Amino acid sequence: MATDPLLHISETFYSIQGESRFAGYPCFFIRLAGCNLRCSYCDARYTYEEPGRPMAMAALLAEAARYPGGLVEITGGEPLLQDNVHPLMEGLLAAGHPVLLETNGSIDLARVPAGVIRIMDIKCPDSGMHDHLHPENLELLTPRDEIKFVIGSRRDYEWAKGMIERHALTAKARLVFSPVISRLVPATLAGMILADRLQVRLQLQLHTILWPERSRGV
Repeated sequence: MATDPLLHISETFYSIQGESRFAGYPCFFIRLAGCNLRCSYCDARYTYEEPGRPMAMAALLAEAARYPGGLVEITGGEPLLQDNVHPLMEGLLAAGHPVLLETNGSIDLARVPAGVIRIMDIKCPDSGMHDHLHPENLELLTPRDEIKFVIGSRRDYEWAKGMIERHALTAKARLVFSPVISRLVPATLAGMILADRLQVRLQLQLHTILWPERSRGV
């Protein structure tokens, strides 16, 4: 008998999706433990500072089944560090869930099942991790996927603009600019986007507005 794949999980929870074009929808989140990057503004350090708990894939699918046909997001940390995330994504799709994958862009997306919507970060200089992009990923994205730039300063903004132009990213995926609230006032970022007539979507983290006192489970 085949062994039920195990994954190391930081947390699972049901909440309102706070980001992406699915913001506002109820969503079941599976947050995997572990990350290979150390972004300066990380708001989920517990995913790599604390050990994850092992969970069988069947148990995760059973939790998701409590929300039939509901949106599921797999996030982290960096979920693609765990090889068993691939059968998990396949199992969720087979069960009829729309599946989102939140990934930091440093790991090859080639094995991600075609039905999964990929939300891929391109790290900007203020993160300290901007040289970790796996460039081949840019050729794997489709217009149903999203590229997210987390912007902490005017420098980040100009760098992101340059990436969009150099790699013709507007044609590859939906583009999102999200401010680091502690470093950049959202209205300032909005003004930059409008001044340059940049065709990107400004994103605020809805869950931080709904539950500002909570850092987990949202």
